Amino acid sequence: MSANEEGEDEASYIDYEAFLDPNFKPSSFANTLVLATNNPTDTPLDLSTPLSKVLFDAQELDSHIHALTTRSAIPLLTHTKEQTDASKRIISEVDSQFKSLNESYKQLEKEVIQKHAEADEVRFVAARLWETLKLGRSVGRCLQLGRQLEVQHSEWRSGSSTSQKEDHRALVRCAHTVLSLREITEKNAPGEEGHGLEKVDAIKSLQDHVVGPIERSIKATSEQIIREFSIGSASGTATFAQSEEAKARIMSAAVTLYLISPTLGVRPDKWSPQLLVQALEVYLRNALQSSIASLARSLATLPSLDRTLAEVSARCQNIVALEIILEAAKAPPHPLLPTQKSTLEKSNLLQHLLTYLETGSLASYFWRSMAGSLATRVQEIINRGGVSARTLKSNRTAVGEVIRECVIRGSQPPSTIAPTKGRGTKGDAEKTGTWDREVAVMVGSVVNNLGR
Repeated sequence: MSANEEGEDEASYIDYEAFLDPNFKPSSFANTLVLATNNPTDTPLDLSTPLSKVLFDAQELDSHIHALTTRSAIPLLTHTKEQTDASKRIISEVDSQFKSLNESYKQLEKEVIQKHAEADEVRFVAARLWETLKLGRSVGRCLQLGRQLEVQHSEWRSGSSTSQKEDHRALVRCAHTVLSLREITEKNAPGEEGHGLEKVDAIKSLQDHVVGPIERSIKATSEQIIREFSIGSASGTATFAQSEEAKARIMSAAVTLYLISPTLGVRPDKWSPQLLVQALEVYLRNALQSSIASLARSLATLPSLDRTLAEVSARCQNIVALEIILEAAKAPPHPLLPTQKSTLEKSNLLQHLLTYLETGSLASYFWRSMAGSLATRVQEIINRGGVSARTLKSNRTAVGEVIRECVIRGSQPPSTIAPTKGRGTKGDAEKTGTWDREVAVMVGSVVNNLGR
């Protein structure tokens, strides 16, 4: 028998396939051995026989390993030596390459990395210096604009507080300077001119003690000019020079409010001059409230009706004059808003107000709003009864006629204000024809509520 055959016979005694099976489980193997050497009904079970079998297999395997290593010692040692020698050669080569790599890295670190670190530090310092320079320039520009704003505001105050002629155009100059300051401070995103300004104490002080108070002052002054706007009165019309001065003042006030109206956080296509619209609405509301209150009193005491209607028509003429002036005034370009098609369509200062009031004419809005409130007042007079109610009923025709004349007269522009293109001329037929609906609404609000 050869050595291979003898090795195969020795190796075949142990069931290698059972032990090498991926599904091999020690518990199942032990259970099989116990059942093979015992009857299932035996009590107690004999465990010495299967244990001896396992020990014998282990001894056989150990003997087999010992025999193999003894017979193959020289090939194993030779293989091990070859592997060791090869490893040493590899380590020697790798070690030399590793030393070369370390030397290259040290050279690279000296020539590049250290210099890069130094350059990066310089770059960081330069970036900080550039940010500081930009911030300093922005602060300097803001302070310069703040000083300019103080000078412009003092020009307005010196003219209004002395006998000198009032320089109302200083309000517009102040508004433009305020916008220049807003253009810097509101652009505060990283990289923009105003970035970091909110952290500078000088800018906070400038906003709190200069810009804020002056902006509130020009806003209040412009609103006051609009509230006090008048071309004439019930007793007469202002001269041409007075009318031109009133037009210039109202234009300066309107442009000022148009410019300083808030823009931050508003879409350009949805923007409207909020401060201007509010001031004009207050003017119309004051005129309406005064007219309704005085006309309601006069309807209860008819002898004062003619004087009251003259005052009402004068107020409406002022509104018509205001409408003509604003319609002829082109809206100035707003520095903080991009030019939009919708902005070009609303190219005058009147259009925003008409859009807000949802009307096509301020005079029409005045008469219709007054008629809506006047109907209730007339009903109150009639419900109270007495001499006032009887007198008003008996003079319904005359009252209707004077109200008609009041509407027609009040809807015409003052003689010193030239109507814009498309408005009616001075002919009586055109006057009545233009305002027939307003006449009917006003007369109806009184006459139709008098009963029979």
